[in-house]
Amino acid sequence: MTFLAIDVGNTRLKWALYQSPHPHAAVLAQGVEFLDNIDKLAEGAWATLAPPTQMLGCVVAGDAVRRRVEEQMEIWDVAAQWVVSSAAEAGISNGYDYPARLGADRWVAMIGAWHCALAQGPARPMVVVMVGTAVTVDAIDASGKFLGGLILPGHGIMLRALESGTAGLHVPTGDVREFPTNTSDALTSGGTFAIAGAVERMVQHVRNHCGAEPKCIMTGGAGWKMAPSMSVQFELVDNLIFDGLLAMAELRFASTIQG
Repeated sequence: MTFLAIDVGNTRLKWALYQSPHPHAAVLAQGVEFLDNIDKLAEGAWATLAPPTQMLGCVVAGDAVRRRVEEQMEIWDVAAQWVVSSAAEAGISNGYDYPARLGADRWVAMIGAWHCALAQGPARPMVVVMVGTAVTVDAIDASGKFLGGLILPGHGIMLRALESGTAGLHVPTGDVREFPTNTSDALTSGGTFAIAGAVERMVQHVRNHCGAEPKCIMTGGAGWKMAPSMSVQFELVDNLIFDGLLAMAELRFASTIQG
């Protein structure tokens, strides 16, 4: 019973075909496509794949992109299932004012982080960070309750906003410095430390609220850029969305597997 996991972000689609819908299942194939190229998947990367038995995906790019992905999936006889944030699932309860309005990527990432942490030891408070086009910093207590989180622009959005709003500011990406002495380094350092500061503040909030040191997990395409600039201990996980989808799929498709 093979399982296809799909993560459709704001700029790229990531996919992975697993041997089964289980957190420790072997990866049979995987790939990444920019959203401009997803209409070629059926004739390209997916053309030679064995048809998946089950599929679960997370999409934040909007309904039009979701429909384009579903069109590519028509080469298989598999139902497209997409995550919608709910009041509770896979050990996490949703403290958002309107649970269904929580971004599916944040919901899936928190579930993935929760299960990754449980595999390492007893439950503890957590801060889950995704660094991509946008940055999210979400808090979970030791009972698995999502307490709330932050959303802020990623590096690219910050730089484009400054360039569009500041006359004559068009400079290449610089380096992260403690004391930047040129505009390129000042911009890159400012964006990096803004993200690092948001993470540090959330860690402090969770520490004070829960009375315990939270575990911090970071993911996202730009997560590696943050590593040298972080002052709090954290674990960098490459495919947290896939970890969450596998944990959810194991429970959702349990009856099918047993049958």
